[in-house]
Amino acid sequence: MIGSFWSLLLTAVLGIPAPAAGTIRGDGEVRAVSLVPMPADGRAQLVIEVSGTIEVTDRVLRDPNRIVLDLAGATLASGMARSYDGIPRGVVKNVRVNQFTPNVVRVVLDVDQLVSYRIERGPEAIRVSFDAGQEIQAWNSPALAAAQPAPEPVTTPRKVSPVLPVTSAPVQQRQVQRMTITFNKAPLEAVVAQFRAVSGRSIILGRDLGERPVTAEVVDQPWPEAFYSILGAQGLRVQEMPGGILRVDDPAKLAESDSLEPVEIRLLRINYARASELAKSAEGVLSARGKAVPDTATNSIVLRETRANIDQVERFVMQLDIKPKQVSIQAKIIFVDRTDLEQLGFKYDIGSASQFYNAVVQRPDPASGGLTPYAPARTIVDLGGNQLSAVGNAASIITSPAIDLLFSTAIGGFSITSFLQALQQVELSDVQAEPTITTQDNKVATIRVGEDIPVRVVDLASAQSAAGTVARANVQFRETGIKLLVTPHITDDGNIFMSLQTERSSIQTLAAADLGFIISKQESSNQLLVADGETAVIGGLTVTTIEKSKSGIPLLSSLPLIGSLFSFTSNRENRKDLIILVTPRVIGN
Repeated sequence: MIGSFWSLLLTAVLGIPAPAAGTIRGDGEVRAVSLVPMPADGRAQLVIEVSGTIEVTDRVLRDPNRIVLDLAGATLASGMARSYDGIPRGVVKNVRVNQFTPNVVRVVLDVDQLVSYRIERGPEAIRVSFDAGQEIQAWNSPALAAAQPAPEPVTTPRKVSPVLPVTSAPVQQRQVQRMTITFNKAPLEAVVAQFRAVSGRSIILGRDLGERPVTAEVVDQPWPEAFYSILGAQGLRVQEMPGGILRVDDPAKLAESDSLEPVEIRLLRINYARASELAKSAEGVLSARGKAVPDTATNSIVLRETRANIDQVERFVMQLDIKPKQVSIQAKIIFVDRTDLEQLGFKYDIGSASQFYNAVVQRPDPASGGLTPYAPARTIVDLGGNQLSAVGNAASIITSPAIDLLFSTAIGGFSITSFLQALQQVELSDVQAEPTITTQDNKVATIRVGEDIPVRVVDLASAQSAAGTVARANVQFRETGIKLLVTPHITDDGNIFMSLQTERSSIQTLAAADLGFIISKQESSNQLLVADGETAVIGGLTVTTIEKSKSGIPLLSSLPLIGSLFSFTSNRENRKDLIILVTPRVIGN
């Protein structure tokens, strides 16, 4: 009755359902609970040291997030402390240990967020491996550590190699995280035994390595760093076996043992990334016998790896398969093309009835009865008297003039005719586009506003290969307009790094004899770092072309003030401006 009362009370307070009825009644005992960092892969372990027959069940609960383990058939060891020290360790907020019922010990791991975990059941300990989010400090319930002092360093009767005592506090099992210790020609077996006592880990030393002398001094360092550094100085390597056992041996022997390790095959289903890309990334952590083959049809990876390394490779791949963030890119493209044209010209014609140039003023041909004029290139010369004729700026012309002015007068037997042509023209083209596109983080987004223009291309070589053969011609389409390529990258602090490539192009064909075409471009390539929602402006893509031409009567066209009365002038100014505004916004979580 009392057990049922406490079960109902804890269920109401903690919000955790009671274990199912019919649990076993064994002789198990929970002796200690500790948090052990695993710096090799950034994970941690919740280690529950047990004895006897125990049945373990686990579940995950939300609001608040927690991992619950029920150890049926177990009781708490007498004097074991159950309170957590209150220090946050990665995702771990609290560790609670309670005698939930007379036959069930409940261990609750409060976490900031739910993480994947794996339970390994050993004869002396239950290990729950999980991703701690960062390297954490070790913690354990202190009762068992106080009850079991650290063992003395191991020595051999054949050779005395003492281990000097610790210069600070005595070493206690599963309690000391940082250590200060000195080894003076101590056998490696004694060194490993010392770290075995400090860490509480199962460490296996390779054959014929126990008597290797070790001389080292460690001052206030975490035991994993000290352990790996000392073994590295001896040319040894540590390999973590399934279940958390550490094996120490020569690298060559570890590699030889890997060749005998059984090989497993797993199918890893990829959710967000491309299997082909992750397979290439996995090659960096595969062993010599491992292989990762992508299956594009199901977006999966067929992983073939040794049993000792396959879990690590799987965790590595799954850490890369994360839901990508998305970036909405809003662009505003402004293109302004302005052309200013000013043209002014004067023509003159002086002639008489018997002598004239028929280039500007058309005279009638007497042979036709005055019905038709002379041919334009016909010139009449009077050889019998003193005559004067002249033409000024005859070949100059203004296309589509805004004004044509004609003035004619007669002086004696001569007629003087002057022509005035003038034009002032302004052309303005303003193109604005506001496209919006959404792309994934680190993926290229392309925006193009323009046309595909067909261009006729003539193959002259085909006509030269055989006489009388017509040259072949084909049509090619050329992309013109405005193109914008954006590759966004979301930084850890929420800013957006963008790689931008902009291009504005237009095409001009060469009409003479199908000589080809000219493509004019304005390009820029730059990299920007902007905040979320901030607008980046790309300017400076401005081209200004000024063309001035003047033709006129020699000497007269060079006179000051009145020189324009004897010449044709043309002033053309063309200005092209391209401005691009890009605003990225993060829309993914």
